[in-house]
Amino acid sequence: MGAGIAAGVLATLVQVMLWAVFTDEFPALLFRDARLTAALVMGSRVLPPPAGFDAFVMLVATVIHFALSAVYTALLAQLAARLEGCAAVPMGAAFGVALYAVNLHGFTELFPWFAQARGWITLAAHVAFGMTASFAYRRLRLRNGRSRSGGR
Repeated sequence: MGAGIAAGVLATLVQVMLWAVFTDEFPALLFRDARLTAALVMGSRVLPPPAGFDAFVMLVATVIHFALSAVYTALLAQLAARLEGCAAVPMGAAFGVALYAVNLHGFTELFPWFAQARGWITLAAHVAFGMTASFAYRRLRLRNGRSRSGGR
């Protein structure tokens, strides 16, 4: 779960940084994406307009984001556990690309409002998620393995 949280945080930071540097639409894009995510459980009534800040929408979106981060990392861990050393990081990047395809192209059949979030910044955030999740999982697994074996 720790690897999923770390990956969710880093992916969000990457996306926010890229929005801030490459668009004139930050923080509106953050508020939009929070509403898109919250709509998964709250329904389409929370979709913009308005696209402004709403604390409850942000809370719901954050819970969903980190729950999905934990689930996706658990799936990725099944793959990363079988790899040696640094091979898990490029595999995590590939997982991020696949996750982007599933989330932003596959799930839009059920949740069409996510189509507006497609783009290279969202793809980069998904790649950062996969790489971080894979790396963090491997590091935590190694650290926990050493703790259990008495540091050997």
